[in-house]
Amino acid sequence: MILFSTRNRRCARCLQAVQRQGDQAVLAYTLEFDKQALSADQLRVTGSELEAAYQQVSPDLIAAIRMARDKIEAFHRMRVPQGWVHFAEDNVVLGKRYTPVDRAGIYVPGGRATYPSTVLMNAIPARVAQVPRTVMVTPPGPDGKVSPAVLVAAQEAGISEIYRVGGAQAIAALAYGTETIPKVDVITGPGNIYVMLAKKHVYGTVGIDSLAGPSEVLVIADGNAQASHVAADLLAQAEHDSLAAAVLITTDGNLARQVVVEVEAQLVDHPRKLLTEKSIANFGVIIVVDTLEQAAELSNLFAPEHLELEVDAPWDLLPLIRHAGAIFLGHSTPEAVGDYLAGPNHTLPTSGAARYSSPLGVETFLKHSSLIEYSPTALQKIAGAIDALTQAEGLPSHGQSVKRRVDSQSHGAIG
Repeated sequence: MILFSTRNRRCARCLQAVQRQGDQAVLAYTLEFDKQALSADQLRVTGSELEAAYQQVSPDLIAAIRMARDKIEAFHRMRVPQGWVHFAEDNVVLGKRYTPVDRAGIYVPGGRATYPSTVLMNAIPARVAQVPRTVMVTPPGPDGKVSPAVLVAAQEAGISEIYRVGGAQAIAALAYGTETIPKVDVITGPGNIYVMLAKKHVYGTVGIDSLAGPSEVLVIADGNAQASHVAADLLAQAEHDSLAAAVLITTDGNLARQVVVEVEAQLVDHPRKLLTEKSIANFGVIIVVDTLEQAAELSNLFAPEHLELEVDAPWDLLPLIRHAGAIFLGHSTPEAVGDYLAGPNHTLPTSGAARYSSPLGVETFLKHSSLIEYSPTALQKIAGAIDALTQAEGLPSHGQSVKRRVDSQSHGAIG
């Protein structure tokens, strides 16, 4: 708790500095935390860097990025909400109209890994929502440059305005604007604890997607699941972060024991062994239950970010699932499919937030306005009810705004 409070205070100081000093503070914090001495005119990634990125990644990776782009875009186009208008009696018109935000900011983390998939998952819904201007921020690497794979993914998703800045200072720059980085209306994308705290602080000044915590997977498996597959799925989550959670709930005790053996075997030569072992040791859990119904109920209590139903009849179990960010059905659908290529968004609610929130999507970049039109006849019919309500609430001018219109209509009719 003390550590969290210290981080919170540091984050608040960073946000205040950027709000007051703009680029100067952004550059100072980039030097302090990322060890990069940049000038203001070096913050934005240049056109030549964007062009060169295509020469620095393999054709196979470019093809994979484009395949993912197309599948993600196709899915999100199916999610675009449609405005509507309803014509009621007495010429009353009611409806809803959707419009995009003017500017969106995408945060793409750096550090332990490169995340072109995060670029696609955040940028493509903004493009489908027809946001006029989308900008991206991402921490510079040790050489001061941005990963070529990230730059290619950004361009394939329609983003060419990219700034090499990360951490809380990047969130502050997007929220308040600086001399170089524009103020936006919505900020999306995951990051470390300082990024999450910064997003929490600026919420209200701007919209945000969510406060994403460490990633998590919960696997429900029956006796026909393969232990090596389940173990690989648990490790796929654990390798994200030492705080990531990997949980197995199974009806088969033998499978549980086999998975333990498989996890240990697959960790032997793991490239991210130390980090992954910490995750498994601290947040890896295996629970044996009597029935799949019990497994589903435990899952609902956990409300996982990712839920894998590695059972023979996943669609029969699905009605019992009430809370999950993304649900992967059957023995042939590992979480990695959704992380990269299936199409649904991989930016999901964590830490139990699936009880009340949903994945990032087109709706994140849209807002809706109510449409209301009343005819003189319709207004006259409800005038008495509005008068009674406004008197009860002590708001006389509300009532007068209706009464004066009705009176003027009556006088006009008499005349």
